[in-house]
Amino acid sequence: MAKIALITGATAGIGEACAHTFAREGYNLILTGRRMDRLEQLAQHLNDKYNAEVAVSSFDIRNREQVVQHLEGLPARWKKVDILVNNAGLSQGLDPIQNGSYDDWDTMIDTNIKGLLYVSRVVSNWMITNGSGHIINLGSIAGKEVYPNGNVYCATKHAVDALNKGMRLDLNDKGIRVSAIHPGAVETEFSEVRFKGDKDRAKKVYEGFEPLVAVDVAETIWFVASRAAHININDLVIMPTAQASATNIFRKHS
Repeated sequence: MAKIALITGATAGIGEACAHTFAREGYNLILTGRRMDRLEQLAQHLNDKYNAEVAVSSFDIRNREQVVQHLEGLPARWKKVDILVNNAGLSQGLDPIQNGSYDDWDTMIDTNIKGLLYVSRVVSNWMITNGSGHIINLGSIAGKEVYPNGNVYCATKHAVDALNKGMRLDLNDKGIRVSAIHPGAVETEFSEVRFKGDKDRAKKVYEGFEPLVAVDVAETIWFVASRAAHININDLVIMPTAQASATNIFRKHS
């Protein structure tokens, strides 16, 4: 019987790349996100290419009632989740604290912290019932360092780092592994979302060096997930070679 991976934020970027990677490795998938059209298109593609069975569920991870309703509404056989990839997350704005947008703060806190908690609360109980499982939380270099104007986003990713450690302690006697992946600069929709659709500004973030791409992070997540049952990768930071810290990137200019 094929194993099952549940991936949040699967409509683009790292989540979509994880869906491809786990399907390639023989997993059946539960994919969640806010854009049902993209979820359905991805599900069809993965079924055609890898013969993966895919369940899709479209909801806003910030809405606790939606999260519980959609996940608990899945058929019992889909609740045998082996891997949970808590990928859904975002950054909004890049303002100093005194100019920050209340709405941006709420969006980041509700998505990056509370959304992760809502999903983890449901799925961890499934894993406890099943007697095994692996939760992989997507953090960020922003959860290890703080940079100018990153204030609230960095705070939410520091919270993910702390929650990752807390989950590992709480679930240690349940046979459930807990890991976190903390990427540096990854060229996805991330900067475009941060800058609210400003493609030119987003593109400048990655000029002059080779950033990570979504598949780089997905393959790293697969490495962590595929270790033998007695091995847990607690915490892994992955950076582009050109990036030495959150704020130190060597850029070549022609």
